[in-house]
Amino acid sequence: MDGTKPVMESTTEENQEEREESKGCFECCIKCLGGVPYASLVATILCFSGVALFCGCGHVALTGTLTMLENHFSQMTTDHATLTIVIQTMQYVIYGIASFFFVYGIILLAEGFYTTSAVKKELQSQFKTTVCGRCITATFVFLTYILGLAFLGIFGFSAIPVFLFYNMWTTCAAMKSPIANITDPDSICVDVRQYGIIPWNATPGKACGSTLGDICSTSEFYLSFHLYIVACAGAGATLIALIHYLMILSANWAYLRSSCNQNEYQDIKTKDDDAEEGGSKEGLNSSYS
Repeated sequence: MDGTKPVMESTTEENQEEREESKGCFECCIKCLGGVPYASLVATILCFSGVALFCGCGHVALTGTLTMLENHFSQMTTDHATLTIVIQTMQYVIYGIASFFFVYGIILLAEGFYTTSAVKKELQSQFKTTVCGRCITATFVFLTYILGLAFLGIFGFSAIPVFLFYNMWTTCAAMKSPIANITDPDSICVDVRQYGIIPWNATPGKACGSTLGDICSTSEFYLSFHLYIVACAGAGATLIALIHYLMILSANWAYLRSSCNQNEYQDIKTKDDDAEEGGSKEGLNSSYS
């Protein structure tokens, strides 16, 4: 019986150590999860998704649009030379937008981690924000606001090709509909010259009747139309992500600013209390002397 007691005691100690170790791991996981800026993480995922849809689909849709114009609306290379340069420039801009927002999203996510950590440490009186940190947050607020305005314009601009392709699609659908009762389908035309895409002297510049129906049945039209819709939706998602970022950064800046004012007030109050305590001690010493 006496030999079993040390064994039981060692087993109990091992179980206790295992429970303490598991409790320590659990607390460490909770601490790590508590430091994640979930709002910034959601905004970053939404931003990356929106930019990927806008840039990827927009790039392919522009290429398909140029192919469709060359095959059906502008037979001379000189007629759409300017349009080719514009489309290539827009594709290079798309490359720049994708690269910039990839880096900017990571920076904002890192700033979210930094701000969350700073706020937690400040609540524990282990850390005080600096003027440089608040200025960086304010700079991100201003830059995100400018980017939001820019992407608002991009979102509106990306809706233009959706509108143009939708007009062509509805025209083709109306000609194919048995309810339409069109006596002369060749009188129904779509003239892309009126949109300023190609010059007025471009030939043929327009498509009518069955030719227009055949264009709407091509893979270039079908794919470009749907890709423009997805690209417009991606631009809208990016705009929502930037607005989300703006709210997060503004809240972080306001909180850090109020915490700084509170810390300054506490420092002044501590100095006043120390001064009053020192004055009372000097009064007591003088009375004893």
